[in-house]
Amino acid sequence: MNQEELQNTREDYHVASLSEANTKADPIKQFELWFTEAQEAKVPERNAMTLSTATHEGRPSARIVLLKGFNENGFIFFTNYLSRKGKEITKNPVAALTFFWPGFERQICIEGTLEKVSKEESEKYFHSRPKNSQIGAVVSQQSQEIESREILEKKWNELAITYENKEVPKPAHWGGFILRPIRIEFWQGRPSRLHDRLLYKRADNKTWKKVRLAP
Repeated sequence: MNQEELQNTREDYHVASLSEANTKADPIKQFELWFTEAQEAKVPERNAMTLSTATHEGRPSARIVLLKGFNENGFIFFTNYLSRKGKEITKNPVAALTFFWPGFERQICIEGTLEKVSKEESEKYFHSRPKNSQIGAVVSQQSQEIESREILEKKWNELAITYENKEVPKPAHWGGFILRPIRIEFWQGRPSRLHDRLLYKRADNKTWKKVRLAP
C-alpha cells in the first residue's frame, strides 16, 4: 500500500449516537450496558483491551490483555507480576485501558490507578483456568529473553507429567490487578467525523461528573 492509498483508507460511522440523555449516570453501569450488548452480539474477543502502562520515567508500553471481571470498584485482569507490565505497574501504578468494538463503532477509554487483588481472588481465578493454562503460567518467565521455543515446550511437557494427577500450585509471581477508574470515556463513531464523546470524571468517591468532549 502506498501513501496515497493509506491516506484514502477511511470508514464513515453511522450505526448509533450517544447523548447525555441516553447514558447512565454511573459509568460502570454504562460500561455494563455496552459490554452486555457486545456479548449478546457475540463480538469476537469482546473482553480484549489494550493495557497501557509506563515506566517511572514515563516511557510507555501497551499490549492486549483480557478483562476478567468488573464491579463498582474497577476492572480486573491477571498477569505475571514479574513481566514488563507487572514491573511497570509496581513502580508506577497508573494505567489506561482501551476497548474497541468496530462492529458497534465504539471505543471505551478508562484511566485509573492499579493495585493487586487479594491472594484469595488470584488463587480462585488461577484454579478456574484450564490446567494447560495453569502450567503455562508456571513455565513462562513472561517478558524475559529465552534461548528457544523448544526449551519452553520441554519444560511445559515435564510439568504436565509432574502435575498430571495433582493440583498445579499458583506461582507467587502470578495474580490479578484491579484498575480503579478516575476517568471513563465512551466514544461513539458518527458521520463526518463528528463523533460523540462522553467523559465521566470522578467528582468524589461516590459520584461522577459527565461532560461532552469535542470529537
